[in-house]
Amino acid sequence: MDAAYKRINGNHSPEAETDNQSTRRRRGSMYLEEETDKKSEVISCIFSLKEEVGALARALRLFEEKGINLTHIESRPSQMNKSQYEFYISVEPTCSQALDEVINSLRTQISGHVHELSRNKQKDTVPWFPNDIQDLDRFANQILSYGSELDADHPGFTDPVYRARRKEFADIAYNYRHGQIIPRVEYTEEEKATWGTVFKELKGLYPTHACREHNRVFPLLEKYCGYRQDNIPQLEDVSRFLQSCTGFRLRPVAGLLSSRDFLAGLAFRVFHSTQYIRHGSKPTYTPEPDICHELLGHVPLFADPSFAQFSQEIGLASLGAPDEYIEKLATVYWFTVEFGLCKQGSEIKAFGAGLLSSFGELQYCLTDKPKLQPFDPDKTSIQKYPITEYQPVYFVAESFEDAKEKVRKFAATIPKPFAVRYNPYTQSIEVLETTQQLRNLADSINSEMGKLCEALQKLK
Repeated sequence: MDAAYKRINGNHSPEAETDNQSTRRRRGSMYLEEETDKKSEVISCIFSLKEEVGALARALRLFEEKGINLTHIESRPSQMNKSQYEFYISVEPTCSQALDEVINSLRTQISGHVHELSRNKQKDTVPWFPNDIQDLDRFANQILSYGSELDADHPGFTDPVYRARRKEFADIAYNYRHGQIIPRVEYTEEEKATWGTVFKELKGLYPTHACREHNRVFPLLEKYCGYRQDNIPQLEDVSRFLQSCTGFRLRPVAGLLSSRDFLAGLAFRVFHSTQYIRHGSKPTYTPEPDICHELLGHVPLFADPSFAQFSQEIGLASLGAPDEYIEKLATVYWFTVEFGLCKQGSEIKAFGAGLLSSFGELQYCLTDKPKLQPFDPDKTSIQKYPITEYQPVYFVAESFEDAKEKVRKFAATIPKPFAVRYNPYTQSIEVLETTQQLRNLADSINSEMGKLCEALQKLK
């Protein structure tokens, strides 16, 4: 089976847990976190430096020159770049402005960069979540495993050429930032052959096994995005196509994100996509999501307005949710976006990407072997499932619209002291916790209702 489970079952990175949303201040691409508790006030950040003689001394001299008192400092080898070290520091909040200047100097004078900034944890706080689409840069590289880090049972584990190739893809994603063009990749003939095997087998099953939305979009991908048996489409081309359809976009990812971070991307209609392909020795199997899974399984449905909205609802529900509800939402995601079935007329069709990218399970899921249950988030969210074999249980949605409404009702039960909405004009999350924010929302809804009434009158 296509092991999409790795995408949603990781432990959350400890450096990205909690902060006070109202005290976050963004400075360009830098993020500093100010935390207040009953005992003290501090600002903490993490920066990395190249492993050079005197690099740390020069960095500390910048703090000294600005009169910044470091209340804490510790270091560790970088997990992503062996030639760098990461330094965690804490300073007093009165040093906030001076710290901005030091960070700028670190970038320009010492060739270091801030690639991750942490928050002091507090009890009874809402877990941090991104407020605007650029905030995705902040956790995009907080990955659970880097591209070339393969398990011993991976088909490419003993293949040094494949591992080196995987690192090439991971490096592309690691250096990517929001707003940039996704780098194009020249795929090898072997990679194209692997893609071609998967493409040919799945395309033959789609007309009878895939939902109508998938089958409606797939020819458009062939026409506009280079979907062919002898060609692996480029993420940038596909991302632009999706943006023109539903506002969804692809973002290359260097490895596996935590469930919280991955779901948060969906709230902004951003799908973190791999760019590498499975090992050629086993074209019918991949132990983690690859470009076949992304482009053949996920992408067609993200071009459908109803499914795009449904996916975003899961992402919005995750923002600020407690850890136990992140696990429940990840399970809902598993049984819908990854392994979902839906009713279409008198038939049941597949819409989950894990099914649509695995021709073995795509055939199996529509036989009488698995057990089918109606989609109900309360029950679906606690359903146990295997991760190394075909699913014994699938959940069947009445429609994407019905599933979306059920997810909304389920989200309303998640304990958090505010509601959120996505503003597509600013590509940001609006936290609805004041009467003025509610008035603004009401005005927006009233304007849209006016347009609806006008359109209905013209139709009459």
